[in-house]
Amino acid sequence: MPVDTNAAGFSIQSSNDGRAAVISVAGELDVTTAPALSEAITAQTATGPAALIVDLSGVSFLASAAMTVLATAQQDHGESLSFSVVADGPTTSRPIKLMGLDQEFTLHADLASALAALG
Repeated sequence: MPVDTNAAGFSIQSSNDGRAAVISVAGELDVTTAPALSEAITAQTATGPAALIVDLSGVSFLASAAMTVLATAQQDHGESLSFSVVADGPTTSRPIKLMGLDQEFTLHADLASALAALG
């Protein structure tokens, strides 16, 4: 279900097959839209999935506020579920790697490889 954040072109789609919850984000993920990602993570983790994948492949800008949401999600849920992020390229994976967050959670180049890694 899309989330209305009053930001043109921004959306969050969530799905959960009982084993893995996937949150797909599109548009600019900044200080105004990061709270929507946090809310989506909270909603999906409440359902008790074994894994949570945040797919940033549709993100055109990744701000530090969004990276804080990702780091917090890993800290809050990393022991109770498998947490990973789909990010590839200079817009998403580069800032995550520069901040050292790739040492905190697993990065995948695409959603298919993230799902395959679940086994």
